[in-house]
Amino acid sequence: MLGNFTYCNPTRIHFGKNAIDALVDELNKFGKKVMLSYGGGSIKQNGIYEQVIRALKTAGKEIYEDGGVMPNPTVEKLAEGAKIVRDNDIDLILAVGGGSTCDYAKAVSVSAYCEDDPWEKYYIRFEEPTCKIVPVGCVLTMVGTGSEMNGGAVITNHAKKLKIGHVFGSDVFPKFAILNPEFTFTVPKYQMVSGIFDIMSHILEQYFSGEDDNTSDYIAEGLMRSLIQSSRAAVKNPQDYEARSNIMWTATWALNTLIAQGKSTDWEVHMLGQAVSAHTDATHGMTLSAVSLPYYRYILPYGLAKFRRYALNVWNVNPAGKTDEEIANEGLAAMEAWMKEIGVVTDIRTLGVTEDIIEGIADSTLIMQGGYKVLTRADVISILKASL
Repeated sequence: MLGNFTYCNPTRIHFGKNAIDALVDELNKFGKKVMLSYGGGSIKQNGIYEQVIRALKTAGKEIYEDGGVMPNPTVEKLAEGAKIVRDNDIDLILAVGGGSTCDYAKAVSVSAYCEDDPWEKYYIRFEEPTCKIVPVGCVLTMVGTGSEMNGGAVITNHAKKLKIGHVFGSDVFPKFAILNPEFTFTVPKYQMVSGIFDIMSHILEQYFSGEDDNTSDYIAEGLMRSLIQSSRAAVKNPQDYEARSNIMWTATWALNTLIAQGKSTDWEVHMLGQAVSAHTDATHGMTLSAVSLPYYRYILPYGLAKFRRYALNVWNVNPAGKTDEEIANEGLAAMEAWMKEIGVVTDIRTLGVTEDIIEGIADSTLIMQGGYKVLTRADVISILKASL
C-alpha cells in the first residue's frame, strides 16, 4: 500500500541551452549582496564564470567570492563560508558547480546564523534549523547528486573520520536552479561516469526497499532504463547533447524526493560509501560503485522479490527455466557488466582502502533502518572485505 505523504518541492528549474538567460530575472528577486561559491576554478577556464559574473553585474549585485569548495566539503570550509555570509550580511548564496558546491551552499545557508555548533546540531543530532536561513540558487556544471532540487547537504569531518549528510526540509531547497547540459561537457570522463553511477545509486537506494507494487517503483524503473541507455551514448560521445540532457534531467528526478514518496528507503550503500570517502577522500560516486555489488549480493536473499523484479524490468533478464534467485543474480550480473562498460570503480582497494583500515571504516559507517536487512557491524565488515 502506498503510504500517506505530503509532497512539496519549491525549486524553480530553468533547463536547456539558454537556461542561463533566466539568471538575471532570478537574481532580481533577492537582495543586493551575493556570495558566489564555486570549486577549484574550472569555471574560469570554460567560460561559465564569465557568464555568471555578467548576469550578476547586470542585476546590479555586490559580489563576494567564495572559491575553493572541495569535492568533499569540510567543516572548516563550512565555517569559512558561514563567516563570509555573517560578516557581509549576504542576501543570496549562488552556487556554481556540481553537487558538492550545491551541498556546501545549503550547509552554509543554515549555519551562518546558527547559535549552536552546526556540525553537532545538524550532523550529529540531525536537528532542523531554527535560525535565519539564507536563500540559495544553483548554476549546475556537473550532474549526479540532484542537489539542485533537494535539501541534502553532505559535509566531511576529517578529524572525526566522518562524512555525513543531512536532508533538510523544503525551506532549505535551492530557490532556483540553472541547468544547461552543455555546461557539463567539459567535465572529465572520470567525473562524468562517477556522476552517472551516483544517479543510479540514488534510484536504487529508494527502489530496494519495501515489497509494494507502487507508482514510485515504476517511475524508478523508467529512470534507470533511461539512464542506462543515455550513459552508453555519453561514454561513446561525451558531446552528445541528447544523452547528456537526459542524464542531467534524470539526475534531478532521481533525488528531488519524488520517488521516495509513500515508501521506505534504504541508503546503506551511501553510508558505506561515505565512510570509505571519510577515510580516503575518494570521489563520491566511485565509493558508491565500489561497494554496491557486494552490498546488494549480501542483502539479495532478504529482498528476493524486488531483486527479481529489478532483473526483469530494468535489465530484461529472460526468466525461462530459472529460479527466482538465478534471475535476481543475473540482474546484478547485468548491472556489473554495465558498470564495467561505462568505467566506474568496482572495488575499494582501487580507492586506497587496505585491510588494516577496514574496521575503522566500519566504525564510521552509519546503520540505516529502511532496507531489507539492518546490518550489524560484522555485516559491514563482511561487505567491506568483499568490496576489496
